[in-house]
Amino acid sequence: MTIQHKNKTFTTFLAAVFGGIGIHRFYMAGRKDLIGWLHLATLPVSALLIWTFSNSQPLFMGMLFALSILCGFLEALVIGLTPDEKWDAARNQGSGKKSESHWVLALILVLTLGVGAMSVIALMARSFDLLFTGGAYG
Repeated sequence: MTIQHKNKTFTTFLAAVFGGIGIHRFYMAGRKDLIGWLHLATLPVSALLIWTFSNSQPLFMGMLFALSILCGFLEALVIGLTPDEKWDAARNQGSGKKSESHWVLALILVLTLGVGAMSVIALMARSFDLLFTGGAYG
């Protein structure tokens, strides 16, 4: 029985764009992936916390989802930087195909690193502003 070939570039793209809700985890392992369900659960939990504690800062109440998005960026980098041979050994043993990464993967990785770094810096800056000044700067 052959298994479906898992494309590393597509998985990296899914992790970079939809990593906060775990779509890439479901693509790799299917519905049985616990980490994918944890990623997906952060969105309704964060929304419920924001709605329940409406007098608090939404950034702090939605921090679970923000961290899930940042973890998605990190997972995209890890997946994309995995060598093709190691990726095939872990994900595509019975597919009969070999992975071949091209320049598109490098572009996705560069954009993921840039957006991820800016997101971390922005999250830290806004969090420190809210913690230490009460949001006086915006």
